[in-house]
Amino acid sequence: MPYKVLVVDDSSFFRRRVTDILNKDPNLTVIDVAVNGIDAVEKAISLKPDVITMDIEMPLLNGIEAVKQIMAKVPTSILMFSSLTHQGANATLEALEAGALDFLPKKFNEIAKTTDDAGSLLRQRVVELAKTQGALKRRTILRTQETRATLSSSVNPINKAAIQARGSLRSPKGESAQRESIVSQPIKRSSGKEYQLLAIGTSTGGPIALQKILTQLPENFPLPIILVQHMPAAFTLAFANRLNTLCKINVKEAEHGDVLKPGCAYLAPGGRQMILDGSAKLAKLKVIEDNSEKIAFKPSVDVSFGSAAKIFGGSVLGVILTGMGSDGREGSRMLKSRGAKIWAQDEASCVVYGMPQAVTSAGISELSLSLADISESIIKEVGHG
Repeated sequence: MPYKVLVVDDSSFFRRRVTDILNKDPNLTVIDVAVNGIDAVEKAISLKPDVITMDIEMPLLNGIEAVKQIMAKVPTSILMFSSLTHQGANATLEALEAGALDFLPKKFNEIAKTTDDAGSLLRQRVVELAKTQGALKRRTILRTQETRATLSSSVNPINKAAIQARGSLRSPKGESAQRESIVSQPIKRSSGKEYQLLAIGTSTGGPIALQKILTQLPENFPLPIILVQHMPAAFTLAFANRLNTLCKINVKEAEHGDVLKPGCAYLAPGGRQMILDGSAKLAKLKVIEDNSEKIAFKPSVDVSFGSAAKIFGGSVLGVILTGMGSDGREGSRMLKSRGAKIWAQDEASCVVYGMPQAVTSAGISELSLSLADISESIIKEVGHG
C-alpha cells in the first residue's frame, strides 16, 4: 500500500506541483492538500498521513506553529519547505526543534540542477521519512523531554557572554598560543587511549541530534570538535550561531585558516568542503570550493574525516549520527585504519538509520549508542568525566 502524504501550502501552484511530483512514485499517494496551518492540523488529525510536506509562511497559522500542534496531537513525519535566506534558515531550525524531521529548499532549482533530479530527490526524502513513521511517536516523546531538559539546563545569553569574554574564539595572541599548545597534548582516559580530536558527521535529523549532544558538553571540554552536517550554505551560519547561544562550548561556522582549539566546535560550511591541514600540534582548517561531481555531498563527512585521519591518525574519536545514505563510511574506515575509534548512533534513536547503519554493517563502528547516551559517553571516553 502506498504511503499517504498530505501537502500543505497556501500557494495553489506549489500544491499542484508537489502533488504531481510525489504521485509519480508508486510508493506514494497524495491523499489531500491543506491551504494553511489550521487546515493542516485538522487534516493531520482526521486523515493520519504518513508524511506531511509543510510550508513555513502561511496565513492563519504558520508552519512552525502547525508543526507544534501536529506533533502534540498526532505525531507525524514532517518535511519542511524553506527559503534559502537567513530568516528562512532560522525559521526552519525552529520547525526542526518543534518536531519536523527534514527540510528542502522551496525553490527546486536550489535542490538540484534539473527538474527531474529535484523531483527524484523530493520523492526519495518523502519515502525515507514515511518509513520512520512507525517509531516516530516513541522518539517524539523522548525528544520532547530531552529538548526541554537541554534548553532548561543550557547557559543563558548572559552567562554565554561571560564565558566568551573569558575565552573567545578570537582570543588575544598570548591566550591563543596557550590554547593551541593544549591541542598538541593528547588527552588520556583510564584505558590509556589518547585523543586530540572529536569528529561528528550527520545528515537528516542531525540538527536536533547535534544540539542534544553539544549542549551537554562542559565549557572546558578538552578537545577541538569538527562537525559535518549536510545542510545548504544559507543555513550553516544560522545553525552555528544558534548552537553557540545554547552551548557552553564555543561553536562557529568554520572559516578558512581557523586554528583548532580545545572546547571549540567548527561546523563545515554548506556547499563547500572542510579539510584539516597542518600538523597534529597545530592543525588548521581549509575551506574549499568543490565542483566535483564525484562527491555528492558538500560538505562531505568522508572528505573531512579522511583529512582528519591524515593529520591526527588514531587520536580521533569519530561519531556518525542519524542521516540518509552512507557518507562517512569511507572516512570512518580511513580513521579506523589509523587506530581511531568510531561510534554510531543506534537505530532506535535515529530519524533515519542510514549513515550509522553503513559504518555499523561494514564493521567499522565498535559501539552503537542511543542519542541520549552519546554526550556522557564522549565525556568519559576522553577522560573528562
